[in-house]
Amino acid sequence: MAIMITDECINCGACEPECPNNAIYEGGSEWRFADGTSIKGTFTSKLGFTADANAAQAPKQMDIYYIVTDKCTECVGFHDEPQCAAVCPVDCCVDDPDYRESAEDLTAKKNSMHA
Repeated sequence: MAIMITDECINCGACEPECPNNAIYEGGSEWRFADGTSIKGTFTSKLGFTADANAAQAPKQMDIYYIVTDKCTECVGFHDEPQCAAVCPVDCCVDDPDYRESAEDLTAKKNSMHA
C-alpha cells in the first residue's frame, strides 16, 4: 500500500526531505515523475497513469503536504520503514487504505523509478 498524509498535517515539512522517491510535495506544488527518480520520457506508473516524466502534474492537495501514490514505495528497497511516518511529529503519515500493494509490487515500483 502507499502512505497518505491526513488533514491533521501541520505543514512542518519534516517528511518531504526523507522520501527517497521524492513522492512528497508541499500543498499546491505541482509534481513530476522525473523528480528524484531516473525516469525519462513517457512513463506509465504501476497504477496505470501515463505521462511525460518531466510534465508538471496537478497538485493532489492545496493546503497540506501530499504523497503521490504513483511514486510511493513505503521506502521499500531503501529503509525498513516509511521514513515520512518515522519523522512526522503528529503521526499523520499513515497507510492509505485505498491503495494496497504487496512487497513485490512495491519493489517493482521502486525498480521502475530507479533504473
